[in-house]
Amino acid sequence: MNTIRGKIVDIQGREIYNAEITVSNGKISNIKALETGEGSGFIIPGFVDAHVHIESSMLVPQEFARLAVVHGTVATVSDPHEIANVCGSAGVDYMIEAGKQVPFKFNFGAPSCVPATVFETAGDALDSKAVDALLARPEVRYLSEMMNFPGVLQGDEEVMKKIASAKKYGKPVDGHAPGLRGEQAKAYIDAGISTDHECFTSEEALDKLAHGMKILVREGSAARNFNALVDLLKDHAQHMMFCSDDKHPDSLEEGHINQLCARAVAKGVDVFDVLLAACINPVLHYKLDVGLLREGDPADFIIVEDLEAFQVKAVYINGQLVAENGKSLIKRVAGIEAVNRFDCQLKKPEEMALQVNGKTEGNITVDVIEALDGELITKKLSADLRIIEGSVQTDLENDILKIVVVNRYMDAPVAKAFIKNFGFSRGAIASSVAHDSHNIVAVGADDASISRAVNLVIEARGGVSLVDGDKEMLLALPVAGLMSTDDGYDVARQYKAIDEAAKELGSSLSAPFMTLSFMALLVIPHLKLSDKGLFDGDRFELVS
Repeated sequence: MNTIRGKIVDIQGREIYNAEITVSNGKISNIKALETGEGSGFIIPGFVDAHVHIESSMLVPQEFARLAVVHGTVATVSDPHEIANVCGSAGVDYMIEAGKQVPFKFNFGAPSCVPATVFETAGDALDSKAVDALLARPEVRYLSEMMNFPGVLQGDEEVMKKIASAKKYGKPVDGHAPGLRGEQAKAYIDAGISTDHECFTSEEALDKLAHGMKILVREGSAARNFNALVDLLKDHAQHMMFCSDDKHPDSLEEGHINQLCARAVAKGVDVFDVLLAACINPVLHYKLDVGLLREGDPADFIIVEDLEAFQVKAVYINGQLVAENGKSLIKRVAGIEAVNRFDCQLKKPEEMALQVNGKTEGNITVDVIEALDGELITKKLSADLRIIEGSVQTDLENDILKIVVVNRYMDAPVAKAFIKNFGFSRGAIASSVAHDSHNIVAVGADDASISRAVNLVIEARGGVSLVDGDKEMLLALPVAGLMSTDDGYDVARQYKAIDEAAKELGSSLSAPFMTLSFMALLVIPHLKLSDKGLFDGDRFELVS
C-alpha cells in the first residue's frame, strides 16, 4: 500500500483540491480530501497519445516507453500499420508482444490498409479475413486509420468488410481523409469512421466535427497542425484529442503530449479543456484500460510542477513509479526475436540515372515534387532540366535534386523523379523508413552518392544513411528496417548526429529524414514517388 498527497485535478468535475491517494495492488483504493495542502505538485491522469506509429520513433516499443514516460505519457493508441506493411500479421504480433515487456499501456489497432494502395510494392497484405482475426483479439482495440476513403465512398467490398468487423466487435474505426469536406465527409463518417488526425485547416475540422467526428490535433516531427487547430479546443474540447502520429527519437527525447498541453494553455485554452483532450477523451473513446484518477481505477497518474509548463515530477503506471524528475525508471529488457524483410541486391550508380528514350542532349520539361517543411502534402511543379548523354540532370543551382525509390522486397527497376526544397549542394541521404510500404527512398545531388547511400541501407538490412564525399553515416534499423533495439537515448543521439549532417549538406528542412520518409506516401496529395513510378495523388494514378 502506498499513499501520495498533492493537489488533485478533477478534470471532468473541473475542480482542484488537496487530497491523499491510496494505492493498493496497482489500483486507487481511496481518495481522501484534505483540509490543507501537503505534498507538492498537481496530480492528474497520465497523458495519452491518441494516434502514433511507434515504428516512426525508430525504437522498439520497450525503448519508446522508456523515453515517453519521462514526459508523463502512460499510454498510446498505436497503429502498427508500418511494420504490417513489411511483415503482415507477424509484425503486429511482434509489436504486441514487445509492448508487454514493459510497464506501459500500448493499445494497438488492426491495420486497415495493408498495402495502402495497389500503386506500390509492400512486403505483405492484410485482407478482411486477416483484419477480422486481429480485431477478434482483446488486446487489439480498434480498426486503425482507414486511408482508403475512396473505397469507403464507393462501397468497396473489402473495405466495408473491415469496417463491419470493427462494428461486430464493438471497436472504433479511425479515419484518415485529408481535405475531405461536405457531403463526401458526411458519407465517410456515416460509414462508421469516428476520428481524423489529418485536418490541416480549422474549416476542415469544423466540417467534420459538425458531422459527429472526433478531431485529433496532430503535432509530430514532420506534420504539424497544432497552430491551425488548437483554438477549436475552446468550443469543442469534448470531441478532440492530442496525437503525434509520427515522432522521431530526438523529438521524443525532448517532449511529447506534455508540450502540447503547455502550448495550448499558453494560447489561452482553459486548462480543464486541454487536459480533457490530453488525458480523458482517448481513454473513453477507445475504452482503454487506463485510470482516470477515480477510486477503483488503475493507478495511472502523474504529478506535475504546475499547470502551465507541465514539468513532470513523477509518473505512476498501475501504481508503479516509472519515471521521476526527468529520469526513466523502466529498465532495459532483452528484446524478442526480430522480424524483417529485405530481399534486394546492391545498386549501381547507373541504375539511378533517368534516361530519355531517343534524346541524348538538350532540355526536357519534367514534373517536380515540391516538399513542404512541416507538411505531409507536397506540391506539383515543373522544371526544364538538361539532358547529357541521354540522362536527365539535377539542377543544384535551382535546388532540383533527384529522388529515387528502390523496391526492397525484390529486385526491380529503380523509380526516379525530381524534388525541390531539400537544398543539398552535394551528397545524398537514404532511408528504409518510407511510408507506407517502406521501400528505400533516397534524395541526392548525384547518382554516385545516391547509390552509395542506398547500398548502406541494403547492407544493413534497414536504416537511415548519409553520404557526403568520403563521409558515410548509418543508423541501422534491423527490426523490419524500421526500428533499433539499442538504448533509446543512444538512438536519439545517433539520429541527431545524422540529422545535423543532412542539414550541413544544405537542407533547411527542420527534419530532413522525416520529410524524406513521407515522399513515397501516396495517400497524401499531391505528387509522390513509389517504387512503381511517379504518382499523382489528385488523379490517384501513376503518371509518366
